[in-house]
Amino acid sequence: MATYQREVWVDAPFDEVWKFHSTTDGLEALTPDWMHLRVEGIRGPDGESNPDVLETGTQIRLSLQPFGVGPRQRWISTITRREEDDGSAMFQDEMSNGPFPEWTHTHQFYAGDGKTLVRDRVKYRFPALGEAGSPLAKVGFEPMFRYRHEKTKKLLE
Repeated sequence: MATYQREVWVDAPFDEVWKFHSTTDGLEALTPDWMHLRVEGIRGPDGESNPDVLETGTQIRLSLQPFGVGPRQRWISTITRREEDDGSAMFQDEMSNGPFPEWTHTHQFYAGDGKTLVRDRVKYRFPALGEAGSPLAKVGFEPMFRYRHEKTKKLLE
């Protein structure tokens, strides 16, 4: 699988940054409008609808239509791992039934001098082209993750 990674320091306390990213509201706020994201449903690990926090086992049904072109792409993102420690935290989601045959997104957060390091790491396989297509995916990932990081700074600093 190919890997894409991007990180940014946010001049905001760790607890605030972590809390913001641990919710569906954070997901929606950090997705560029041009992606036309829809959260179509959320089911927590105990079956409850719309849980406040994205815990391990939470399933999120999503769709998007980049630039409003073509049919909506739908998938399920499942939180497969979530860990919190003193000054660090992470959660991981995996895509199923989506546009990428393999997709694991690890969201990492580290406290440092009143600031927070936000790191996104995506391991993926590009549809049909596999490793050969990974540069094409990176071209699309860069503006999306740059937007996510800039928006995180704007909303939390």
